[in-house]
Amino acid sequence: MLTLLQRALPLLPLTIAVTLTSISTISHADDSRLTAKESDPKTLGWMQGFPPPADKLIAQPSSDFFSFPKLRWTVCHIRELMPTTEVSRGIGAPSKLSYELDKNIDTIPFIPTGSNRPMTWRQSLDANYTDGIMILHHGKVVYERQNGCLNELGKHAAMSMTKSMTGLLAEILVTEGKLDDKMLVASIIPELANSGFGDATVRQVMDMTTALDYSEDYADPNADIWQYSEAASPLPKPKDYTGPNGYFEYLQTVQKKGEHGAAFSYQTINSDTLGWIIARTTGKAVDDLLSERIWQKIGAEQSAYMTVDAKGTPFAGGGISAGLHDMARIGSLMLNKGVINGKRLFPAAVVDKIAAGGDKAAFAKADYKQLKNGSYKSMWWSYDNPAPVYSARGVHGQRIYVDPAADMVIVRFASHPDASNGKNDPTSIPAFQAVANYLITK
Repeated sequence: MLTLLQRALPLLPLTIAVTLTSISTISHADDSRLTAKESDPKTLGWMQGFPPPADKLIAQPSSDFFSFPKLRWTVCHIRELMPTTEVSRGIGAPSKLSYELDKNIDTIPFIPTGSNRPMTWRQSLDANYTDGIMILHHGKVVYERQNGCLNELGKHAAMSMTKSMTGLLAEILVTEGKLDDKMLVASIIPELANSGFGDATVRQVMDMTTALDYSEDYADPNADIWQYSEAASPLPKPKDYTGPNGYFEYLQTVQKKGEHGAAFSYQTINSDTLGWIIARTTGKAVDDLLSERIWQKIGAEQSAYMTVDAKGTPFAGGGISAGLHDMARIGSLMLNKGVINGKRLFPAAVVDKIAAGGDKAAFAKADYKQLKNGSYKSMWWSYDNPAPVYSARGVHGQRIYVDPAADMVIVRFASHPDASNGKNDPTSIPAFQAVANYLITK
């Protein structure tokens, strides 16, 4: 019988981005694992040489390229392992980032949640296996570090921060009157009429308050996530495979369980349904619309890319890889409510609605203990730290963290051995707040 690890890792398009649920059975998490320094891809020699030695190869069809410590190389090299589609930056010149670096940030102290031992900002980066991080304050870069597999020329997997890009596009369409979030999904996508999504509203999909008979419990070998992963894989299907092929076919098989709108439940299938809604509404796939509305307008330095299924459908729930500087531009765009480089890309009301958060009572039922006073709106997370913040979050430590009170954005790429953000939040959340406090009083 295949182990959970063997089942999960060949199915990268889905497994790299899905849940904030603990999946330590996949992550090999234990106290004896390699440190950030010891597991640095350059230190371990992954893919070095012409050709690399057999014991240093990370490639298809090997099933372990997303296991630790190999994942610390893989997160910067997704397109070398899986088919992708471009999110084009266009042909315009990139905008310049303004720098005012503050060397004192490295020594800012804080106490991790549940600990009585202080830690510095610099120590927290290694503790969370940070590959790249940037802090913007008052529109200027005050801190930047790139490490491990990442440099200024590279791109890193954004994981489920992709969901927030999909949610942003949908909220733009709603605010502009091009998409009615009160409409039933079936009225936009008739193919989903007989599925669990059919009688859900667009807003319920956007805020993940749909009630679906679906499980993303990685510890359960019979969970629906495995069938979804098989359908989503762009790799050739086994000869005896008779299931759905691609995201859209799978979504038609999902059934309803419970009452829509009653509770928040983090399920990636909502993001891919929203991607379908966006495509059907605009006539453009998510990758093309993201390029047109965002990437070509922010002065991006690099094009991004997205993984796709066997039919070329971009993975709206977690397929993006992008450069650190460009994700920082996204954070700045959000902080400034749709304005960047002096140009308005979308109405301020888009960010106002996202920042206000969603249904807190529905969110509370999911019991995210680290996210105080939390909610979820348009695939962005809102919580208090202790002032209200909102964030794009992805497994293994990915973040776009927007703190309006501090006029601060933090963007982080990471390759933490544990996929669950519950493993890095006790360090990350107080560290981010400590930097905010420092910058406010500076």
